[in-house]
Amino acid sequence: MIVVNAKFLTQTITGVQRYALEICKRLPRFIGEEEVVYVSPKAPLINSISKDIVPIHFGRLPASLWEQIELPLFLIKNGSPLLINLAGVGPVFYSNKIMALYDLAFKHHPEWFSFSFQKVYNILIPIGLKNSIKVITDSYYVKEDINRTYGVNLNKIEVIYAAPSKMFYNQNLKREKFILTVSSIDPRKNLKAVIQSFKNLDTDYKLIIVGKRNHIFSNFDLEDEINDSKINFTGYLSDEKLVELYNKASIFIYASLFEGFGMPPLEAQACGCSCIVSNTTSLPEVYQGSVEYCSPEDNESITAAMQELIENENKRVDLKKSGFENVLRFSWSTSANQLQKVIEQTTYEKSANT
Repeated sequence: MIVVNAKFLTQTITGVQRYALEICKRLPRFIGEEEVVYVSPKAPLINSISKDIVPIHFGRLPASLWEQIELPLFLIKNGSPLLINLAGVGPVFYSNKIMALYDLAFKHHPEWFSFSFQKVYNILIPIGLKNSIKVITDSYYVKEDINRTYGVNLNKIEVIYAAPSKMFYNQNLKREKFILTVSSIDPRKNLKAVIQSFKNLDTDYKLIIVGKRNHIFSNFDLEDEINDSKINFTGYLSDEKLVELYNKASIFIYASLFEGFGMPPLEAQACGCSCIVSNTTSLPEVYQGSVEYCSPEDNESITAAMQELIENENKRVDLKKSGFENVLRFSWSTSANQLQKVIEQTTYEKSANT
């Protein structure tokens, strides 16, 4: 059998969990002669792959300890099968695995994260990279970063892009005068700069911020920044509410300081919203010429980009069209097929060497 670490089914969906969920929905039940089996800790299942896939639900330990202790024991008792780990650290000392790593922010910017999170990742991730047969990542930027930072051979790293889910589509709603941003509430998303840059505008547009704070990030609070009647912080929203906002916003902004892929602008593009995106890390690779770029460390650049799209309706129309074209470059089915080929290659090479 082939085992997928399905801990992500017990977690609230963020970008990493959505990546794992969407790809697993499209993996076949059998790859070659091996059945694909999903295993998860004994925590409530928040997400589901499909109605006919019931994960093996076992263990007593909290999820992080389950992953390092009980999951490896389960694998060893079942003949040490290939493990697919698409979310989180995974069992670092289990070597028959394919591991996903989406960015190295924890390495390059430990100050953005809680002390315990960045210490755990900085200790365990290098071990996991060394022990894995293959490493999956979500952009060529991250592939080169892993190679440069940890010396992992480029041939060991496979790039499999993310994609917008089908729920994100253009509903042809009337666009309203607001700028939207969607992200976790953490330092790398650069929300304080976005807020300050927006305050520098003389406009009747509003700014709507959608996101939820995560405990893994260092102490970060927006309360002192959101003191303007034109700024609305919604907190976490359901997918239905989020799709509606993507479809009503005139402009979407994503002035992030560091991204391995950067999913929200792609969701916005799928909904027909014109986007402003940072000109850094993986973002130019993913968005190419389909967005208005800003320099995330320059508030004047962020303000100028927002002002340009507020004033230039023709530019918004052009970006809407180029956004639809950009979205067509990405597909979860294509990404799942890529992962399947990586699994097939890995199992073939293993059998050839035994």
